[in-house]
Amino acid sequence: MDRTLVEKYAAPVPRYTSYPTAPHFNAAVSSTTYGGWLRALPKGANASLYVHIPYCDRLCWFCACHTKQTRRYDPVERYLKALECEIDTVAELCGSRLITRGMHLGGGSPTMLTPKDMMALGSRLREKFSFADDAEISVEIDPNDMDEARFDALAAIGLTRASLGVQDFDERVQKTINREQSFEQTKAVVDAVRARGVRSVNLDMLYGLPLQTLDSITATTEKLLSLRPDRIALFGYAHVPWLKKHQTMIDDALLPDAAARLEQSETATRLILAAGYEAVGMDHFALPRDSLAVAARAGTLRRNFQGYTTDQADALIGLGASSVGLLPHGYVQNMPATGEYERRVLAGGLATVRGFALSNADRMRAWVIERLMCDFSFSRCELLSRFGDGARSVITEAELLAANDRDGVFVRAGNRFVVTERGKPFVRSIAAAFDAYLGQGTARHSVAV
Repeated sequence: MDRTLVEKYAAPVPRYTSYPTAPHFNAAVSSTTYGGWLRALPKGANASLYVHIPYCDRLCWFCACHTKQTRRYDPVERYLKALECEIDTVAELCGSRLITRGMHLGGGSPTMLTPKDMMALGSRLREKFSFADDAEISVEIDPNDMDEARFDALAAIGLTRASLGVQDFDERVQKTINREQSFEQTKAVVDAVRARGVRSVNLDMLYGLPLQTLDSITATTEKLLSLRPDRIALFGYAHVPWLKKHQTMIDDALLPDAAARLEQSETATRLILAAGYEAVGMDHFALPRDSLAVAARAGTLRRNFQGYTTDQADALIGLGASSVGLLPHGYVQNMPATGEYERRVLAGGLATVRGFALSNADRMRAWVIERLMCDFSFSRCELLSRFGDGARSVITEAELLAANDRDGVFVRAGNRFVVTERGKPFVRSIAAAFDAYLGQGTARHSVAV
């Protein structure tokens, strides 16, 4: 692909796991606001739970998550006691009225919990929330944490989908990001969860890491494919050292440029597609029978803070420090600092410190951006049907964008506005054209390729 085109569309923009994006959340949404939103959820509404464990026993230098390293377990024990209080408080406001369709344990490293604590957390959640019989239970797993007792604990809490970060199997690359994890360790985890009946395994890999080459990307992809995961996420490394200070441990001079990043992404993509996987959105792949691929084909794919998902829940309820939730009214986020989070919830309150109350115009633009990110297109007629005359301004913006496109990345095709094959690597930049808040404030983002 032409280097000039790559450089043009590689300007930093959001990843659009929400709209408006998190930098635009504000303190006008408080714990009182959130409590009212929870009470307003109707009986029988579908919900998903996200539970954040903000601790790791090692800190990966590439990581952009809200987490901290600890070599002692007592801070984790204190945190879990506070988390139980928040679970009780939230459940009292809405738990019995909702049908919980899914739960995701993320971090940090939730698998650093002791088996006893992991099972106690699972039991507490099931006691306080009404889980559907077929609820999906997913957990992010660090292979370095795992032993037989932890595998058994995951099975006991009903694990249905395991997610593992691979990043890159090249030892030189692993050392530069402080994430040493062998292929054998990864395979052992995949084998162990499958032996316990887990029906879906997701593996994540990264491109754009320091010292990565086409050879290392090729070798990593081939090893990853040999495990035949049900889903693969191929993420571009987000280098944001101004936001995550530990990323300053990575030498900028070792990072590939935008053109090299795109070449790495395209190399891995070709290998994955050749192995029989279907592309899902801009950076996910799934076996044809997997529910993610089915949703992509059906046009029902969604996108949230966990990335691409089949989750159709009416409410995403975030639990734990820094967790984000989405209700029909808008977004909420908990206090990121664990000490202050613990103080708030142990006092019997909610930990909400900011959020965003959605207007109809926000919902309209959120729908357009989500459809572009999921389907690479959106329907003019459906937009009008959903949002009425208020949609005409966005349609005008889309028509102008298509008419002025000289790069062949965005076109109008009958009733639809479409990101072309040439434009798909740059879908974040195209979606950004519909972001009414972009450029407001001081937020900085990672490169778009």
